[in-house]
Amino acid sequence: MKTILQTPRLMLREFTLSDAEEIYELNSDEEVLRYTGDVAFGSVENAREFLSNYNDYKKNGYGRWAVIEKESNTFLGWCGLKYHDEGFTDIGFRFHRKYWRNGYATESANSVLKYGFNTLGLTEIIGRASQDNIASITVLEKTGMKFWKIDSCDGIPNSVYYRI
Repeated sequence: MKTILQTPRLMLREFTLSDAEEIYELNSDEEVLRYTGDVAFGSVENAREFLSNYNDYKKNGYGRWAVIEKESNTFLGWCGLKYHDEGFTDIGFRFHRKYWRNGYATESANSVLKYGFNTLGLTEIIGRASQDNIASITVLEKTGMKFWKIDSCDGIPNSVYYRI
């Protein structure tokens, strides 16, 4: 298990196979997936298979990371960067619903953006959120990202933000 970042309340680390049940539960919540276009895993084993094949860390040097509340060692969700073959990197985040409205998304996203620019040397990071997902748009804006354009991702109209 490789720790990537720490904030006052959170630790961000690489996923491990032991995260399979948490990832399965996270992606089984219809409200969590509501604006993503993603489909829930069929089983914990499917989530474990996804994690065992997740190669972004080796391929790109970064990826999505598990977000752990330090005091309780609780898996809250994930936040991190993703390189797309079209030549851009985006920031994404997803948290168990019971941890919404605690500032975890903003805290972890701020830390990830700083890491992306200062440690990885990225020159631009984008963020995408469904136009209807006001909470995620608010997080992107709180991190200093600026509105760029309306676009589509997996058939969902998205507000696209950027930061350079």
